[in-house]
Amino acid sequence: MKLVRARVTNYRSIDDSGWVSLDNVTCMVGKNESGKTAFLQALRRLNPVGGIGGSFDLRDYPRKGYVRYKRRHDDEPATVVQAEFELTEEEMEELENEFGQGVLRSSTVVASKNYKNQRQWSVEIDEGAVVRHVIAAANLPHEVMQFVGEANSWETLQSQLESLDIKPPSVLQLLSELPDRFRTDLRQQVIEEYLEGFLPTFVYFDNYSAMQGRISIQDIKRRKYTGVDIDDADRTFMSLLTLVGADLDDLESQTNYEYLKAELESASIGISDEIFEFWKQNRQLRVEFDLSAANPNDPPPLDSGTILHVRIWNDKHRVSVPFDERSKGFVWFFSFLVYFSQLEEDEERDLVLLLDEPGLNLHALAQYDFLRFIEQRLAPRNQVIYTTHSPFMINLDDLSRVRTVEDTEDRGTVVGQDILRNSRETVFPLEMALGYQMAQTLFLAPHCLLVNSSSDLIYLQVLGEICASQGRQRLDPRWVVIPVGDADNLPAFVSLLGDSYVSVAVLMDVTPTHRDHVDQINESGPAGQRNPIRWVEVTRVRDSDIEDLLDPGFYLKLVNEAYDADLRLPLTLRAITESNPRIVQRLKDHFEAEGIAGGRFESHRPAAHLLQNHLRLGAELNDGAIDAAASMFERINALLPSNGATNGNGHDAAKAHVLATAVGD
Repeated sequence: MKLVRARVTNYRSIDDSGWVSLDNVTCMVGKNESGKTAFLQALRRLNPVGGIGGSFDLRDYPRKGYVRYKRRHDDEPATVVQAEFELTEEEMEELENEFGQGVLRSSTVVASKNYKNQRQWSVEIDEGAVVRHVIAAANLPHEVMQFVGEANSWETLQSQLESLDIKPPSVLQLLSELPDRFRTDLRQQVIEEYLEGFLPTFVYFDNYSAMQGRISIQDIKRRKYTGVDIDDADRTFMSLLTLVGADLDDLESQTNYEYLKAELESASIGISDEIFEFWKQNRQLRVEFDLSAANPNDPPPLDSGTILHVRIWNDKHRVSVPFDERSKGFVWFFSFLVYFSQLEEDEERDLVLLLDEPGLNLHALAQYDFLRFIEQRLAPRNQVIYTTHSPFMINLDDLSRVRTVEDTEDRGTVVGQDILRNSRETVFPLEMALGYQMAQTLFLAPHCLLVNSSSDLIYLQVLGEICASQGRQRLDPRWVVIPVGDADNLPAFVSLLGDSYVSVAVLMDVTPTHRDHVDQINESGPAGQRNPIRWVEVTRVRDSDIEDLLDPGFYLKLVNEAYDADLRLPLTLRAITESNPRIVQRLKDHFEAEGIAGGRFESHRPAAHLLQNHLRLGAELNDGAIDAAASMFERINALLPSNGATNGNGHDAAKAHVLATAVGD
């Protein structure tokens, strides 16, 4: 069976999640307390692994309707979870071999569970198809076949056969078989003998399922054999024992010490080898096991009996520490693989893995590795549903698998597929993931031009079009323009480029502070890998923005048109006169002093206005601005390496240069 969609109702924060379509791998995104865990927990209880933790508690009914529901609970138990499954071709064939072709009107069935913990099925049975199958297989005489051919229920078939005056042996044989063949309601027979066996096992795993560093064997035995539920961490440990073919009694027997230790170490090596196919953070770790008598000074239950010690050895530092005191990411990964490997060996049913915030303590790159683990190791044989609020746990190659989870004021938790209808907080991980991917794409470009803002990018585009229309140079298309914000961000952005770039130019005003930032970049590189920064001055004025390439009167026209609704009177140069040579800074000071547009001047608005009206406004640019822009493009393009020039390492000769370009009037 493949889980196609699910619905949770009347459970904790969920009034009605709505039907949620589910893929082979489904990622549920939402902020904390949005209801992601509640959805997985409800789904788990449909058919939990080992039957443990499969009961719904009446106290989980949403509080706002709890009192009213409690009165009708006995007579009308509320449904909590519904799951729609698609039967596989093999399962359909098995059913039809037994009951006949067409026994199910649809290969889709629905299983549900209510607060009385009764599992119910919605399945469409065609009893007539089953009866026809029985008749066809009974080898009845032709005249009998014609007589009973229209029977559409086994009661009708039995009645018609019994009404025959003469009953051939084949009829008598069939009459003797019918009561056993249809000993119960046909629908119930299909459910009990087949659908219940096809139903996948739901496996829930979260951070609390990670194995502990010290385990009291007697304490687990006491709780297991007295009917007290063991927790998820203990179940992970029990999975490890199952993998090595041992039980709790074996661990107490010191005569088996060497044998057990060898088995535990063998299991640890096998699991660790599998982990390191995907774990790239530190490959010098291994898990070790040891048994000892308890220390009476330790807190209960570790103060008596036999204690199993699980430790992590680090080859690099040549030291070991208790398992649960080491990297939480590695501990979680190892514990999950132990638990999953045992289930994979023992469970004959299909598995639906419900992973609640997997890899929460993993480094961002390790989370990418775990995504690869899901795709390559888990998904080929199992369905996976996982929750996250980490942008690094979202596979942007397949956004169709993402479901958003949001706790709304009027409807409770709602799960959806339309990200446009969700709040900014809910889709924030998606935005971060998309932004990170975009940044990575930019940083793979060999020639990067770093500018202050998106408005700089617009001016480069518009001015470049105008220069090109006059046969002058525009910005070489090999440059990828990246807005980085303030110059304080330069060291961080250049470091993010790593070794992927060939040329980097910085297009922003040259101040002593900015010069210090670029000096830091040069000094931070290993000797011989970066040449000193070369300043390229486009004009004589060094304290300037790209807007200062334009005639001040023309730029004020852009501002007046862009801010027409916010200005009582058009701005003039006299109104914004002050000593600062940068017109953008003068406008910022003026807007703040006069309270225009809330006291905030946004340089992007005039740039966007120019872009929208570039055909009209571009014709008004004077020759001085076009000459200055063309000169700027020539100087920037000159920083690119000539075709085919390399530095001997396969990279362009300009690889080592981080370049700063100054612009002005």
